[in-house]
Amino acid sequence: MPIIINIDVMLARRKMSSGELAEKVGITPANLSILKCGKAKAIRITTMEAICRALDCQPGDILEYRPEETSSG
Repeated sequence: MPIIINIDVMLARRKMSSGELAEKVGITPANLSILKCGKAKAIRITTMEAICRALDCQPGDILEYRPEETSSG
């Protein structure tokens, strides 16, 4: 998947646990886990806003685009 979720990186930088972030954001730890591992199909802007507020970061600190490798041939 070309969109990479870097929540774990920001959690480590802020020395915060996943459970603490889930509580601050108001989502379940299970939903945060789905988001962290890249299995979520979408994220609400309000959820992204709450994550950024809790982690004191920008959306670009969390989301990264990496083009998929294409085989020529």
